[in-house]
Parts: sequence; structure tokens; C-alpha cells
Amino acid sequence: MVYEMTSPSAAATLFDGWEETLIWSCLQGIMGKIYTTDFSHPVSAMAVLGDFTFLAGVADTELAAYKPDGCTQDFMIMIPQNEAWERTVMEYYGSKARTVQRYAIRKEPDVFCREHLENIVASLPEDYQICLIDERLYHLCQENTWSADLVSQYKDYAQYSKLGLGVAICKDGAIVSGASSYASYQGGIEIEIDTMEDYRRQGLASVCGAKLILECLKRDLYPSWDAQNRWSVALAEKLGYHYSHTYTAIEITGY
Repeated sequence: MVYEMTSPSAAATLFDGWEETLIWSCLQGIMGKIYTTDFSHPVSAMAVLGDFTFLAGVADTELAAYKPDGCTQDFMIMIPQNEAWERTVMEYYGSKARTVQRYAIRKEPDVFCREHLENIVASLPEDYQICLIDERLYHLCQENTWSADLVSQYKDYAQYSKLGLGVAICKDGAIVSGASSYASYQGGIEIEIDTMEDYRRQGLASVCGAKLILECLKRDLYPSWDAQNRWSVALAEKLGYHYSHTYTAIEITGY
């Protein structure tokens, strides 16, 4: 039997040393859920937030196979804490699973150069406008597949305005690029950046990222970054971050 932990911090020791802000969001009870097969003395646990599942402790097939109630998506990214978890997930999901490499970025609160970021923002052409994501832009983000993840983990605008933070670049009244909080935790956010396909490779993602980092600094929030690919690593480094290490993730299609 798999249980949702009503006191998620009880599983904190299983995730010790894992610097993933999505896990912190779950453990802090802000967003996401923690699940276990032993409610009183958990030796295994999984943290689930959006498209991500983090598997910790003793590898457990029942836990790896569990799909939380209300989860309608058919895609999941599972992050195994160790090789035993990786084997367990691959054996259970079989052809639905494939391993990929993701790129962790160092968490360095004092690394950012405000002048550099401000110069990037100032490079935005005059026919574009950049502003904070308000209620109107929040709903516009929801209307497009490419921009939905900018706000998708917040149940409504009230929660987003309380916990989240984001910026959008608009042209002719339409959103063409954005940087926003994929999730929130105590003292920071996890950054999500997306750009409409026709507007990519024009520097808009850099402008959005720089503007969001500056807004985080104003609010004493840390803008955490995790890279899906090397392009994302390069963008992060352009904004002042530093690469930390590569790690294994498992993409499940038909979840």
C-alpha cells in the first residue's frame, strides 16, 4: 500500500544532501506530495511535483509503479537516487522508459552581476514589451501549449500571485517568451523558460531569464536552475550560473 505523507518533513532524512528545490517544495508542504509504503517508519519515499518524481531510500517497485490519484498525464521524469532505484524503474516500465542525462546547476546566491543582467534586459528590441506576469498574462499562458508550464503547477492565479513569480515578453499583444516559477519553495523558485517556436534563437529567453533573476534578487528569492540540455546550460552560464554535474533521469512515456 502506498500512502501520501501528511507530515512530509518526516521523510527529510531520506532526501538528505539532494539539492533539488522541487524536493524541498514537497518536504516543506508548499507544493507537490511525498509518498511512502511505510507510513510510520519510512525507508523509501518519492517526491512528486508536476512532471517530476524523485525516488529516495530503499528501492521499492510498488512505490515506483504508483501513479498518484488525480494524475492524468502520460509522461513523467523520474530521478533515481541511486543505481538500485534506476534498475527498479527500468525493469518495471520496460519499453516505456528511457534514460537521459540532465545537468545540475550550482546554487550560488551571490554569483549574479546585476549590471550584466540589466544590460541583457536592455537589449530587448523596442517592438517588444516585457512585464511581470499578472492575472491577464497568467491566463494567456494557460491558453498555449508551449507556455502552459510557465504557470501550470499553480491551481489558480490566487496561488500564483501568492507563491509564484514570472515575466513575459509580448509582441502585438501576444506572449512570445516567458520565464516563470515552475515551482516555489521557502526562499526561492525553480525557473521555467519557454519561447514560442517562431521566436527562438533571438535572445528572448536570455532577456526573460535576466529579468526574472533581477526580480528575484529584489525580493530576496533564489532563482534555482536545472538544465534539461546543453543549450539550457549555456543559457544559464550566460546569465551567471555555473555548471555543477550531470545526472541520470528516466523519462516515462505512457505513464
